Amino acid sequence: MPPVESTPIDDTAAPAAGRSSPRRRWWIGAAAAVVVAALLVWFLMPSAPPPPTRAEVDRSVQDGIEKARQDARNAPADASVAFQAIGPSLVTVTSQRPGGGSTETALGSGVVVSARGAVLTALHVVDGASAVQVRFADGTTSAARIADAQPASDVAVLAVDELPQLVVPAVLGGGPAVGDTVFAVGNPLGLRDSLSAGVVSALGRSITAPGGATLPDLIQFDAAVNPGNSGGPLLNRAGQVVGIVTGLANPADEDFFVGIGFAVPIATAAGGAGGPMK
Repeated sequence: MPPVESTPIDDTAAPAAGRSSPRRRWWIGAAAAVVVAALLVWFLMPSAPPPPTRAEVDRSVQDGIEKARQDARNAPADASVAFQAIGPSLVTVTSQRPGGGSTETALGSGVVVSARGAVLTALHVVDGASAVQVRFADGTTSAARIADAQPASDVAVLAVDELPQLVVPAVLGGGPAVGDTVFAVGNPLGLRDSLSAGVVSALGRSITAPGGATLPDLIQFDAAVNPGNSGGPLLNRAGQVVGIVTGLANPADEDFFVGIGFAVPIATAAGGAGGPMK
C-alpha cells in the first residue's frame, strides 16, 4: 500500500471562528480608547456661553457711551491745553520812544521761538524805540534789540541780553483753516497773559497799517484783541503758534476791539524776519 503524504499545518492561517487575531484586537482597543477620550473631552469641556441677549448688548453699548462722555468731561478744555502749552514761551515787550519832550511807553507781546531766546513780535511795537525791554514768563527781565525785521509783514525778531535759566521755545504750527478754533494770548490793555478764544473768520486778508503800508495775506479771526496784544501768538487748539497778532479792525479810529483781529501767518512771520534763530 503506497505511503500517504502528510500536509503540514500552517499556523498563520485565518483564525478559527469566534477567535480574533492579536492585530485586530489591538485596533479594536485603540478605537475604543479614542472613543473614550473623545467622550471624556466632551464631558469635561465647559459648555459654550449662550449668546448675549439684546438687553445685554444695549447695556454694553450704553456703558461705552457713558464712559466716553465721562472721559470727555474729565479732559481739559482746549483753551486750557493751549494756554498751558504756550505759557512758558510768552513774553511781555515794553518799548520807549521819545516824543514831545517826554518818553512814551508802549506795551506789546511776543513769543520765544528759539533755544537761544529769540523773540518774535510785531515790528510796530518796537520800531523807532530808544529802548526795548523783554519780560519772560519766569519774571526775568532783559534789555533787547531788533535783530531782524520785515516791515512788509510787520514782524521783528528781538535778541535779548539776558536769558532766564530755562528757555522754552514755542512750537510752531501749520496754517489754519477757516472755522478752526484759535486763541489769542497777550497783554491787552496791560492785563498780562490774557487769553481770548474765537475762530478763523477768513484767510488772505489785507489791511492798511497806521503808517500807510498794506499788510497782505493775513489771518482774520474774531477772538478779542486790544492794544497790548500786538506781537502775541495766535494759537491752535494744541497750543502751537499759527500766527503773530498784528492789528485789529479800526473803522471808527478807535483803539478798542470791534470784533475783527488780524495775524500774520507764522510761516510768513518766521520766514519774513529771517526765520527763528537757532
